[in-house]
Amino acid sequence: MIDPRDELIAAASYFYSQRWMVGTAGNLSARLPDGSFWITASGKSKGQLSWDDFVQIYPDGKLESANTDLKPSAETAIHQLIYRLFPKSQACYHVHSIEANLVSNFVTNEVVLLPPLEMLKGLGVWEENPICEMPIFRNHLEVSRIADDIQARFELNPPKIPALLIRNHGVTVWANSLEMARNYIELVEYIFCYMVNTRRIGI
Repeated sequence: MIDPRDELIAAASYFYSQRWMVGTAGNLSARLPDGSFWITASGKSKGQLSWDDFVQIYPDGKLESANTDLKPSAETAIHQLIYRLFPKSQACYHVHSIEANLVSNFVTNEVVLLPPLEMLKGLGVWEENPICEMPIFRNHLEVSRIADDIQARFELNPPKIPALLIRNHGVTVWANSLEMARNYIELVEYIFCYMVNTRRIGI
């Protein structure tokens, strides 16, 4: 089996270059056949990751890392939940962009309506003039509370697209492959950029 950490490192480096993972912000994970997953360690620059900057999380919550000083990302609880709610998912990516945070404040309710762009097809929305909403969740200092909110809402109302926003925090996507997760991040960030620019110029 090919170790997914190389692809996670490449994705993190690219997102860092786009200023979507500045400093130590954001987290990426990839699921393994045994149900465990690699996730970026807390406090590591996403532009300079190595294999030793990941923690392996098992379904029972046990963790392993090459460095005993490493701690898993603060958002690990959200990744665990996504893999549980969407069993076919093989990757979960979370980035922090300016546009995502701006869009998260365009509305005060729990969803934001996305423009009916062609890009939505890349997220699995194959409809003419689609009405597509992205769920928004309140940011909490304790990430477990965010995970609880996601679980409560998604168990009753699964999202139309594999993405969610945390207000003033960032966007999270999940996908059936690492390549697809990277594409999803690019697509949603394009849509966010479009939304910010249309508001700026008054369209």
